[in-house]
Amino acid sequence: MATAAVPELAPAALPRHVAIIMDGNGRWAKQRRLPRLAGHRAGVEAVRRVTRAARAMGLEALTLYAFSSENWRRPEEEVSDLMGLLRLFIRSDLAELVRENVRLRVIGDYRRFAPDLVALVDDAVARTDGNTGPVLAIALNYGAQAELAAAARRLAARLPAEAIDEAAIEAELETAALPPLDLLIRTSGEQRLSNFLLWQAAYAELLFVDTLWPDFGADELADAIAAFGRRQRRYGGL
Repeated sequence: MATAAVPELAPAALPRHVAIIMDGNGRWAKQRRLPRLAGHRAGVEAVRRVTRAARAMGLEALTLYAFSSENWRRPEEEVSDLMGLLRLFIRSDLAELVRENVRLRVIGDYRRFAPDLVALVDDAVARTDGNTGPVLAIALNYGAQAELAAAARRLAARLPAEAIDEAAIEAELETAALPPLDLLIRTSGEQRLSNFLLWQAAYAELLFVDTLWPDFGADELADAIAAFGRRQRRYGGL
């Protein structure tokens, strides 16, 4: 592993907003001949490590892909386990988020979840709403294509076609209140976006790492930020 400290970088080289596709829980468990639930539990511990490291490093926003709109296709028992872990994370970690001045945000149609979980999420968001520190955004039942389609429908209902431009679309996205996405990381060696932040990633730096999510922590996040700092972002220019 690399050093846990973030290398010295010019402020302009530091990402404001980092997003992570947390992949590899199942493979982590399989390698250890453990049930998939054990991998998801280890993945929750990785969430804790990474969110704490992100705060220590001074990131303004961290967005985590926790449950995609496609994850409903998984076995019912696994979906139930994931929902149980989400309940546990909120109940056990909310006090820390409040204490550390973190603003919790949720993107995605999480209201499809069970009513008690919806109420738990709503309460967590409300309790951190007045905080002024970094944002932790959790993507729950999120799909970027559905997000874009919903934004298009809302705009079409109130604006003429010629008034709909990139800025209008961006203002309708669920991430509109967040800083622009600078760095998108996917763990486990897979190299695809899996319907995550498709619009927002247009000019983000993409980083695919082999580390399975349960093994990802402060050192790996520091490595990712260092790699980001070495890249030249031209936005189509020279």
